[in-house]
Amino acid sequence: MKAIQITETGGPDVLALADVPAPSPNPGQVLVKVAYAGVNYIDTYYREGIYHSELPFVPGLEGCGEVVEDPAGEIAPGTVVAWDSAPGSYAEYVCVERGRLVAVPDSIEPRVAATMLLQGITAHYLLYGVRDTQQGDSLLITAGAGGVGLLLTQLAAAQGATVFSVVSTDEKEKLAYDAGATEVFRYSDDLAEMVRRRNGGRGVDVVYDGVGKDTFNESLEAVRPRGLVCLFGAASGPVDPIDPQILNTHGSIFLTRPSIGAYTATDDEFRMRAQAVVRAVDDGTLNLRVQEPYALADAAQAHKDLQGRRTTGSIVLRVSV
Repeated sequence: MKAIQITETGGPDVLALADVPAPSPNPGQVLVKVAYAGVNYIDTYYREGIYHSELPFVPGLEGCGEVVEDPAGEIAPGTVVAWDSAPGSYAEYVCVERGRLVAVPDSIEPRVAATMLLQGITAHYLLYGVRDTQQGDSLLITAGAGGVGLLLTQLAAAQGATVFSVVSTDEKEKLAYDAGATEVFRYSDDLAEMVRRRNGGRGVDVVYDGVGKDTFNESLEAVRPRGLVCLFGAASGPVDPIDPQILNTHGSIFLTRPSIGAYTATDDEFRMRAQAVVRAVDDGTLNLRVQEPYALADAAQAHKDLQGRRTTGSIVLRVSV
């Protein structure tokens, strides 16, 4: 089968189209023919070697496709499913753990389904796992026009929270406002001061920082005393090590670096969050912006565009459509 294979870690150009053996499902897995594969920042961490995977490997964790074989006979062939944690998804076929997939209703397009879970579940656990977001809460979201940022904004706005979003261009500003942001800012050295001014002179209840190195110091400044800084990504690079005493000097603030794995640790928790995302997409609460798909062979370009911040919303690879 055709797949993207990595034989050495590095930049986007290590993503190479190759012929590799098709996988075979074990009794706890389902074999799926991939229609679209989602492209996410976590894929770049594996590609660069920040997250370890034994070489060679096929990257990708997320996608949508049709069931080919279920050894247990529980899921009929042809059933359309989506997943967010199946290593090797940049390929024509992938094996998915049976407890880690969700059925896709006809009302949701496959390209949307291919990218709704990882980012959608991330937005869900950030709002309803890391903390329990309430009406009237104030939030600051960096990378506000990214895939997670737009979904996080939509869910938070639907909950009645005040959402301050940070973006880099006029186009992204419009997307953030369309998603429900209360006010949108540009990246600057006085970001925290501007946010405080617009938030009644006080810091926000929580900062969701998906950028990392370039915004982390402003995130610490922007949060209220005893507020929460949630670092959930590192688009600009990993944050430098810090002295925990800095949390005291900023007002006894809390800092967390969560992961989707920790907040979908059991099949039941995964199912709860995945079904919540599917319902939100189906009823229009979540509107996923999916760019024109890249061909599987163009995975390197997709990674370049993603890391170059030339994308808005979600991106997918067209595999077997």
